[in-house]
Amino acid sequence: MKVSDILGLNARTQLFSYPYNKPSAKKVANSKLATKRAMKKAGIPVPEIYVKFVNPQKVMKFDWSSLPDAFAVKPNKGYGGEGIIVVKKRSKDKTGWITTSRKKITPDDLKLHCLDILEGAHSKRNVPDVAYIEEYVDRHKALKRYTFRGTPDVRVIVFNKVPVMAMLRLPTKESNGKANLHQGAIAVGVDITTGITTHAYWHGEYIYNKPGTKRKLHGIKIPFWNKILKIAVQCQIATNLGYLGVDVGLHPKRGPMIWELNYMPGLSIQIANVAGLKRRLERVAGLKVKDEDHGVRIAKALFVSDFTDRVKAEEGIRVIKGIEQVKVYAKDKKSKKVLARIDTGALRSSIDRNLAEELDLLGQDNILWERKYAYRSAGGKQSRPVIGLSFRLAGRKIKTSANVANRSKMSTLLLVGRQDMTGFLVDPEDNG
Repeated sequence: MKVSDILGLNARTQLFSYPYNKPSAKKVANSKLATKRAMKKAGIPVPEIYVKFVNPQKVMKFDWSSLPDAFAVKPNKGYGGEGIIVVKKRSKDKTGWITTSRKKITPDDLKLHCLDILEGAHSKRNVPDVAYIEEYVDRHKALKRYTFRGTPDVRVIVFNKVPVMAMLRLPTKESNGKANLHQGAIAVGVDITTGITTHAYWHGEYIYNKPGTKRKLHGIKIPFWNKILKIAVQCQIATNLGYLGVDVGLHPKRGPMIWELNYMPGLSIQIANVAGLKRRLERVAGLKVKDEDHGVRIAKALFVSDFTDRVKAEEGIRVIKGIEQVKVYAKDKKSKKVLARIDTGALRSSIDRNLAEELDLLGQDNILWERKYAYRSAGGKQSRPVIGLSFRLAGRKIKTSANVANRSKMSTLLLVGRQDMTGFLVDPEDNG
């Protein structure tokens, strides 16, 4: 990770959080209840709210026995997980409930806690707040074995309708079952393309296993990955926040649903992914992104994590020549074998326009964006589309983005750039 790629606190605020987020949009993100209203209006799933307390009288008059066995009490404008009580079941004597930290809590305890919330004990700058109780969302079976009691979530950073980085936040014993990093949860980087976890970071160092166990934290396949990315972009569209962090929970039966939004999300996600946010944000700034599907396609083409270590372990390093025969896949999954030049001097791969047309790869649904290039002979600029491309090189299938160009006078119809050479070694003296 290059220092120049890292997004710092000042840059986050001055270059992204404030310029791209209007006051009205930030007001929605600052209120969990306003966020839920905006999500419901847009048809985006959120946990059900059982009751809302706006004054002490309602707290005192409420029939606490009407609550279900499991629920969560939250402050509307709390931050960092402060003031949240998660109840998992009723106590055996039926006089109260048991929290995720295995403490008994009574109706009187809940009353006092809600009154504290109303007085602003858990809000920013201690201003008066609103308390509410919502449904408890249990752990999804795919992630249950990696967490301690509480429910994990996925944070996705979205900018310009493109999900640029994501991490899985795993509750621990130290965090009392909460998925908040500053309280002791584990940050696990996630590859945007596959939804597979890559690196885990906890207490200032990278770890490989869940604390106290031999369960590996890398290589976890997060369910509903495409839906998680799409729903994160939909949140941006629904709130008009240009730059935000979206916290997505996984309901065991209903799938992804939104916890909350943050227009100034923390920066630890960079450490978990061993990648800088600044570089990724700059790569998508100014792109014309049509909708969530388009944004997700762009993200998957641009932000493949470095799986070099895992590729070495699982598949071994493969040596390739300067010219290789590759199988290029058409839109209908058929393929064509062509020669490709392996060029370590080029960053992005490039495909001949006629070949792309033949394989039906130039449809609007496959064009990620357009780039303009200047030509001395033409005296102006020409647009080249950048498309989604899949090809098989040396037995390995690669999904990437590629420039479309006229390569009819070139020796090969495909050029493979260095961004698609992870796990390969190129023999510079072997040109096929």
